[in-house]
Amino acid sequence: MRGHDGPDWDELPVQVVAKVRAKTRPWKSIIALVLAIAAAAASGWARSQFPHFFYGEQVVSQVIAAATAVAFCVFASAATIGLSGRAREVLQPVVGASHSAVVRYALVLIGAVTTLVVTLVLFDVPVGQLLLGGALTSVFVGIAAQQALSNVFAGLVLLLARPFKVGDSVRLRAGALSGEIGGTVNEIGITYVRLATADGMVSVPNSQVLNAVVGPLPPGTRPPAPPAPQPATVHGAAAGPVGTADGAAGAHRPGTGGEQ
Repeated sequence: MRGHDGPDWDELPVQVVAKVRAKTRPWKSIIALVLAIAAAAASGWARSQFPHFFYGEQVVSQVIAAATAVAFCVFASAATIGLSGRAREVLQPVVGASHSAVVRYALVLIGAVTTLVVTLVLFDVPVGQLLLGGALTSVFVGIAAQQALSNVFAGLVLLLARPFKVGDSVRLRAGALSGEIGGTVNEIGITYVRLATADGMVSVPNSQVLNAVVGPLPPGTRPPAPPAPQPATVHGAAAGPVGTADGAAGAHRPGTGGEQ
């Protein structure tokens, strides 16, 4: 018999251990967020003790301010990744895998930008000048990547509006699509919507889907099923009969074998 030392995790089922670990993940992220806030407060307090970094006086305060600023960046990054992953796990049974992935990407992006800005402020970096330069850079980047960004934002709108879901049989009608496309929704990604049509799998940009008229397939129309995965082809499997036939033919070929 075992004592009261606690459960033996090696003997517990894998599913039970996974559930216990899944329940403890949010607490780790919450603790990381609390530590990040405390580190930011400590860095701000130490930063008020000296005028500028790399100044001759108040070396101890400068070290504390820099160390706590780095600690804030680490804890905030861990909290962002953990909480965004937890949000995806909670939303996936409700809105689906594709929509929950979009929410996770959005949370990671917002958390990363916030962490970077606060860290720069704690290090006494002039964020205003960086934001002005970043605004000009973002204008040029936005012009260059206008189509890609429009697909991403259209995907967020589709996430909120939810005109259809994975598995629905829909038809899209728009001039940009050269008429009408009908099929079964196989995937709603961050930039494309994949439809299983009679001609095969079609990827439609989210911006075109958002601008199209969406409706169900006409009555009596049989929706195409998603393509089944192809079985793996074993190299050399087809070479066996050919080699056997060649061997048989070689056996009856004149001038071969044991005939002299």
